[in-house]
Amino acid sequence: MKKIHLEHVNITVSDPEKTAAWMYEVFDWPVRWQGPALGSGRSLHVGSEASYIALYCSNEATDAAPDSYRCLSGLNHIGVVVDDLDLVEAQVRKAEFTPYSHADYAPGRRFYFKDHDEIEYEVVQY
Repeated sequence: MKKIHLEHVNITVSDPEKTAAWMYEVFDWPVRWQGPALGSGRSLHVGSEASYIALYCSNEATDAAPDSYRCLSGLNHIGVVVDDLDLVEAQVRKAEFTPYSHADYAPGRRFYFKDHDEIEYEVVQY
């Protein structure tokens, strides 16, 4: 079987530059690319050489989605694996987000937080 990996996900945010700034502060993910996107919008690609998150913003009004766990095609959360959970949690707090749902479980530890667009992130250390 071929080796397969996830290259990117594309999410809609209110301010790609603001999201990219906190992602750099928290996860050390630089902007890999930025430019025009679908529907006269714009995108920033933030991440590593191997994978990234495309941060899309339309120039048209965008409504907030309902609770993602209760609608089809909803984004429930984005999982990020880190080497030092405590350090990343400190960075999340510094970015003025609130960690919650801490858990130690086999095979690791985790917590969650939501950003300014109410997008949920799960941070895991294995």
